[in-house]
Amino acid sequence: MISQGLLIMSYVVASILFILSLSGLSHQETARRGNYYGMAGMAIAIIATILSDSVTSYIILIPALLIGGFIGTKAAAKVEMTQMPELVAIMHSLVGLAAVLVGYSNFIDHSISLQGVEKTIHLVEIYIGIFIGSVTFSGSIIAFGKLCGKITGQPVLLPARHWLNLTLLILTIWLGSLFLSSAETGGGILPLIIMTLIALAFGVHMVMAIGGADMPVVVSMLNSYSGWAAAATGFMLGNDLLIVTGALVGSSGAILSYIMCRAMNRHFLSVIAGGFGSTTNGESAIVEGDINPIDIAETVQLLANAKNIMIIPGYGMAVAQAQHTVNEMTKLLKNKDITVRFGIHPVAGRMPGHMNVLLAEAKIPYDIVYEMDEINDDFANVDVSIIVGANDIVNPSALDDPNSPIAGMPVLECWKSSTTIVLKRSMAAGYAGVGNPLFVHENTRMLFGDANESLQAVLKALNN
Repeated sequence: MISQGLLIMSYVVASILFILSLSGLSHQETARRGNYYGMAGMAIAIIATILSDSVTSYIILIPALLIGGFIGTKAAAKVEMTQMPELVAIMHSLVGLAAVLVGYSNFIDHSISLQGVEKTIHLVEIYIGIFIGSVTFSGSIIAFGKLCGKITGQPVLLPARHWLNLTLLILTIWLGSLFLSSAETGGGILPLIIMTLIALAFGVHMVMAIGGADMPVVVSMLNSYSGWAAAATGFMLGNDLLIVTGALVGSSGAILSYIMCRAMNRHFLSVIAGGFGSTTNGESAIVEGDINPIDIAETVQLLANAKNIMIIPGYGMAVAQAQHTVNEMTKLLKNKDITVRFGIHPVAGRMPGHMNVLLAEAKIPYDIVYEMDEINDDFANVDVSIIVGANDIVNPSALDDPNSPIAGMPVLECWKSSTTIVLKRSMAAGYAGVGNPLFVHENTRMLFGDANESLQAVLKALNN
């Protein structure tokens, strides 16, 4: 066993490492170091907690650690990068579930003897912790289903949904007052259970009402919720490290959600209400026109004659696992004195930074990867733009169709380049379910097929 002073010191060191981890993760060059900081902080926190006086049963703790460690290790080894958003969503749900279970455990634990104001504060902590945990749990489960395609990416909009949300919120507050008054006399379990069911329903309704194109914002929002759920758990358990860590995750997730909303021209409060970016004033414009297909030989000729190439990756690149082939092609083109850059949209993929992670995995140099705001004005000077599995983030409808579900969302304006080559399996709509006029643009050529196979063929031809 370690002393209380050493435990507090360990928690302080772990908290500092978590802060350094978040700082490191804010830049690609330091992201790996940030991960190491986070792992070191978590290791110190776990070891210090295991050796503290708060642990009363190692018979239960050790098997739980072994089972959890085994599941985590298997998941890390098995999950592909394309499945990372789903993994993140399901992990958020586990944090929410843990907050709910800890809340109920604290409520039924009769060994906790608090009186007066202290008891009232503790009951409020339990109530809020269970509410946030329930919303996070159910919302994350729905997000998981949307991300892996088991639930439709289209928004499910109930009539008067905002009034429904307001009613649920008012009912939750009323149940909270009923819970506090009942708990003082030894009751309170019924309003607590009813509130839990309402919170679960609210989480489902909130995420179901959000369209597929906005899912990256949902992931960051649920990340924030999971942080606040962890902080609430920390208050219930009187654990300073959980409070600090939860606050760090909650605040950073909220800031990230705000940044993502700005990047998509959405209102932050609409994210919390649910269903943002899913209502329009009419019917979306129908995409009409003839497509201009292109073959491998023509693609190679265009690339070989180009001086300035922009590559825009999307989720289709992740599905095709084409990032490594893209890297090889990039190196070959650069060796031919051709300028190659990457344009990344903030919401490309299924979670914030998804494309950046994939490009980093393929060891594509950071100095040729640019955010949308940095390169959107340069497309007029680009000879060839290559769209690898992207759809909604290069859709002109966002700018010129006020009735589009993605209206107002800033997009990469690749159609301004001399030629745009779109690598795509078919003419199917993107994750938002919106048709894309880019595919029939006069400067656009469609290269159909698996992105990895097509790029490998292009790479082989460029080598000859």
